[in-house]
Amino acid sequence: MASGDPERGGVKNDRGNSSNNYPSDAYYLEKETEEQWTPWFIPAIVVVNVVVFIIVMYINDCPRHNRAAFHGKCKARFLGRFSFEPLSENPLFGPSSATLKKMGGLEWSKVVHKHQGWRLISCIWLHAGLIHLLVNMLSLIFVGIRLEQQFGFVRIGIIYIVSGFGGSILTSLFIQNHVSVGASGALFGLLGAMLSELITNWTIYTDKAAALVTLLLILLINLAVGIFPHVDNFANIGGFLTGFLLGFVLLPRPHIGWLATQNLSTNVGVKSKYKAYQIGLWVVSLLLLVAGFTVGLVMLFRGENGYDHCHWCHYIGCVPTSKWKCNV
Repeated sequence: MASGDPERGGVKNDRGNSSNNYPSDAYYLEKETEEQWTPWFIPAIVVVNVVVFIIVMYINDCPRHNRAAFHGKCKARFLGRFSFEPLSENPLFGPSSATLKKMGGLEWSKVVHKHQGWRLISCIWLHAGLIHLLVNMLSLIFVGIRLEQQFGFVRIGIIYIVSGFGGSILTSLFIQNHVSVGASGALFGLLGAMLSELITNWTIYTDKAAALVTLLLILLINLAVGIFPHVDNFANIGGFLTGFLLGFVLLPRPHIGWLATQNLSTNVGVKSKYKAYQIGLWVVSLLLLVAGFTVGLVMLFRGENGYDHCHWCHYIGCVPTSKWKCNV
């Protein structure tokens, strides 16, 4: 988060941060009890995604199933059955759409009409190609490792999975003619959680403005990329909103005044472990999460099209220009 944040990781007991407005004694006592969580969940997620991609490429077996007359020859043919589909079929160096559908890619018709709701989760473990996999996994390592060090694998794991699920729901409501895969919703959920964690723990950070501007800049750049064709911005937005709300629910830290009294073992009473605004954000966010998932799932399994309720939303997924067209 902020570069001036004196606490560089989360703690299992008496977690918090100091600022220059508090006595140095409290700061040093807090540092003595500080410890970081050892990250293993995020590295495990990366390994699982890589293994799944290898399995998908093995099943894809381009040399056996490729129809050269339609798409051209397989790429990197020296890899044998692990070679990539022709670039005209998949420019990201990966399997065919048929293989992605077979392996659990998100497809609206199968979720709604064939009751394969499990695809809302399975799709976040699949990737369209090697480039797609590398970009997502590098981003996951960059964002996820630090969050897991601060807050542990349970909370970050919940945010990752539930945000991916939220991104899949929003995607299914708007993109109903194409297969969708990738961990983008889960990744944006972690970014959303970083933003809400900064807001709900605002009083314990230094260099707040720099941290907020940096994070918002990263988000805006990634969302801007989503206006290009063939990029699923709905998964990004759905995952971000889910993670943003989950951050208020799962990532609040005890305020500095309460921590100081605990560390110094004084009798000065600080009754509440959390500030009133943290509790308020917790309640509102939890209600919005429940309402959002309920409405989204009801609309999805009733077969509704999101564009019927939001006619301008096609600009979220793709903005047409003289250089490209958008197929809604």
